[in-house]
Amino acid sequence: MGEQYTHTPVTVDGKSAVVIGGTSGIGRAIALGFATEGADVIATSRDKSKVDAVTAELEEIGATTAAVTADVQDAESLRNLHEVATETFGHVDILVNSAGTVARDALTELSEDDWARDIDVLLTGIYRASKIFARDMESGSIINISSMSADQARAKRTPYCSGKAGVNGFTRAAAADLAPEIRVNAIAPGFVKTPITQGAYDEGTEKREIINQRSPMPRVATPDEIVGTAVYLASDASSFTTGEVITVDGGYSPASI
Repeated sequence: MGEQYTHTPVTVDGKSAVVIGGTSGIGRAIALGFATEGADVIATSRDKSKVDAVTAELEEIGATTAAVTADVQDAESLRNLHEVATETFGHVDILVNSAGTVARDALTELSEDDWARDIDVLLTGIYRASKIFARDMESGSIINISSMSADQARAKRTPYCSGKAGVNGFTRAAAADLAPEIRVNAIAPGFVKTPITQGAYDEGTEKREIINQRSPMPRVATPDEIVGTAVYLASDASSFTTGEVITVDGGYSPASI
């Protein structure tokens, strides 16, 4: 008889997760998705009211959690988040970096403050959080939320595209640094209808018409459609996957080249 096939299930049941930027949009969907799949989860952001709201949702699902605010631009708040998470869970298996911001100005009009803020939140914040949490992760998974914009030219998005391109580079380099104990991967979503973007992506808008014409799947995604990839990367089923950037954009990127 040949070697028997063994299957590792795609599950986060029994794992503990911290989702930074986990109170809205894609981050919130991932936090609630992890909890629904059996993980204990802390979802955090700078907004206390949003933190309290999503924490109540996590408790209702049955997850062990804690309400704690954190700001990726403030290393001390991230150290406090790590301390609370460790006290709550004993250890952290999964870190999701999903905090985001976007300045919408042409390069010649873009202020240096807006440039610095976007790069700090999108890229340096991931460095801060990953460094703090990775120091005592015996094993686990770090998942960074990138964007298909990392590899595409988008007008009036210079700091956003630059920051997300940096996220991809950071992901690959950090994966080499932290292997084999900690895996580091990224998800690069395409157009996702979130509270921030839904007005622009509504049916009938000019942007939505362009997306529909250029994408093999003529629609935008919901945040829930990013959760499955996050669960896979957080689970032991992806135990040999690290340094990867997985694009989830309905085929938009290849079609637009």
